[in-house]
Order: sequence, then structure tokens, then C-alpha cells
Amino acid sequence: RGTMTTTRPFRCEDMFKFNNINLDALTETYNVSFYYHYLATFPDYFKAEEHPNGRLMGYIMGKAEGEGELWHGHVTAVTVAPEFRRRRLATKLMRSLETTSERVYNAYFVDLFVRVSNDLAIGMYTRLGYSVYRRVLGYYSGEEDAFDMRKAMPRDVHKKSIVPLPHPITPDDLEW
Repeated sequence: RGTMTTTRPFRCEDMFKFNNINLDALTETYNVSFYYHYLATFPDYFKAEEHPNGRLMGYIMGKAEGEGELWHGHVTAVTVAPEFRRRRLATKLMRSLETTSERVYNAYFVDLFVRVSNDLAIGMYTRLGYSVYRRVLGYYSGEEDAFDMRKAMPRDVHKKSIVPLPHPITPDDLEW
């Protein structure tokens, strides 16, 4: 528990080492080309958390998107292997993505989608300063709603990006 971990850029070969992370019911998994697309297009946003013995402990992937005051960083996935949870690694990865959003992309906010039933994740995001911006009906395969949670970055001085919407939307209504 006292050993230091390393946050580093995700590498192609990491795709052969992340089954301990992805084979978990709470983790959304994607096809190989999806991961490669993010790695090629948004390398600044794709980070791995590595144990001193070289084992992957978690990762985060995201992107920058939007236009005008809707220019933002987006958390596509953040996950930590079950055996490495409760060590603040997800917090460390989220802070890395927020720093990239602020310093590299000058984003107005960072957003993410989370299952409305995932109380642990919602609690973590709330502690990190995120708030529910809106509910997206049937976001997860039409079966479960998502919260679109946002955190304003320093560029959004008046915090306009996080004023909650009064009504839910459908996935077809999403801007990006």
C-alpha cells in the first residue's frame, strides 16, 4: 500500500495488459479500434496508472470537443482494477484529465456520463467538484439513464457551464 505508482501515457502494448481492469462489471469496454482511435487522436487524455512491478492498475481516456463556450474535456472512461481500488487512483487520473483540459485545451468545463445507479462513482465525482448537469434517459443501451456531470474549469469564470437543466433529455438530444 505504501509503494509509489506512476501515471504515464497509455501505450499500444497496454491493450494486452489491461484485462485485470476491463473484466469488471462496472467497467464499460470497447472494441480495439475505439481504444486505438483515442490513443491516436487524443494521446494527452489517455493515461495509465502503473504499479512498480509493471502491472496496470487503472486508466483514463478522454477527449476535447465542442464549440465556443461548450468547448470542454470529456471523460470517456476512468477505471481502476478491483484489487487496486480505494487508493485514490481514480482521483489521481481525474486530476490529470482536468489538468490537460485546463492547460492544454483551455476548456470551459469537464463532463462525464455515469449510470444513475452507480452511487459510489457519483459520490466520488461529487467529492471532486462535479455536479449533475442533466439526466439522459436510456443512455446505457436504452436500459439505464445516465447523469451528465460537469465541473467548471477556470476559463468558465461565471460557471455558466454547470447550471443544471430543469428537464431530462434523450441521447438523440446530445450535442456531441
